[in-house]
Amino acid sequence: MKLRIVPARTGLDWVKGGIFVFRRQPLAMAALFFMSMAAMSLLSLFPLIGPALALALLPSVTLAMMVASAEAMQGRFPTPDVLLVAFRTGKERLRHMLQLGALYAVGFLLVIGLSALVDGGQFALVYLGRAELTEDIVQSSSFQAAMWLSMVLYLPLSLLFWHAPGLVHWHGVPPVKSLFFSLVACVRNMGAFVVYGLGWLGVFALGGLVISLLAGLLGGSLGAVSGIMVGLAMVMATMLFGSIVFTFRDCFEPPGRSAERPDDEERPAPPRPPGGPAEHD
Repeated sequence: MKLRIVPARTGLDWVKGGIFVFRRQPLAMAALFFMSMAAMSLLSLFPLIGPALALALLPSVTLAMMVASAEAMQGRFPTPDVLLVAFRTGKERLRHMLQLGALYAVGFLLVIGLSALVDGGQFALVYLGRAELTEDIVQSSSFQAAMWLSMVLYLPLSLLFWHAPGLVHWHGVPPVKSLFFSLVACVRNMGAFVVYGLGWLGVFALGGLVISLLAGLLGGSLGAVSGIMVGLAMVMATMLFGSIVFTFRDCFEPPGRSAERPDDEERPAPPRPPGGPAEHD
């Protein structure tokens, strides 16, 4: 495995890659993302351990969307069985993905727990769906402080896990090492990731503008506007998750087929973004 360093402008190629792959297979990608979120929502309903189980599933969902994007870019229709890709690539990789999920759940709950020290747990209860978000709560200075603290703490957690599912699945890297390599890859390519983040902010801002225009045309109909907001949010989230595989492919050299794992099924290599950048080692 070899790390690649790419120019900052590559971040825009990653954004365009996510949009392109959604346009190529819109129904399949949206359906897969919806099923993934539905599964996490159902898991979160279990008493006590539900939210932790849902969080532990996120790395597997990320990997499933990466594989779905790879399938779509290679001209294949991504079927629902890609949602189980993390659980059927050999016992060792299954164990590693379960460990990765557990580490993510612990890290996220730690972030939420630290925010509780600021506002007594109000933000945590709202975020986990255990309390209603009211205007008084939103205007509370302690709630806002807890929210900003969570956002700041979540950034390094996100960088740690950004490439980790792909490293475990395609390169066979153990969970803890995958977190380290993911963080290094993100930091070394920080310029591209900043542009990537700004690019998605622009896409989301454009989506908000579209919703505002449609709300005006519909005369402020609450039901119609709410439906459009939910649908557009799902589309943009699907495109974002679909773009992750492009960041992974540009940050790491493609793996060769390992002769030591003949029992593993063939895993398609992550695709190149359309019009991808020149490589820099």
